[in-house]
Amino acid sequence: MKHIPLVATVLVVLGAINWGLVGLSNLTGGPNWNLVNLLLGRTAPALENVVYLLVGISGIWFLWDWYGSKKR
Repeated sequence: MKHIPLVATVLVVLGAINWGLVGLSNLTGGPNWNLVNLLLGRTAPALENVVYLLVGISGIWFLWDWYGSKKR
C-alpha cells in the first residue's frame, strides 16, 4: 500500500504532461503529440485504455486524499 502514492503521483504527472502536449499540438495545429497514443495506440489499444483509466483513478485518489487532509 505504501507504493500507491508514488504510482499515483507518477501517473498524474505523466497524464498532465500528456494533456498539456495534446493541448499545445491542437493550438499550434501541429502533429498529434498524445504520447500515450503514440506509444501504445497502434500496437496495444487496450493497454492505452488501461493507462487512461489508471490516470483517471489516480486523479480521483489525489482528490480523495486532498479532501481527507482538509478535514483533519
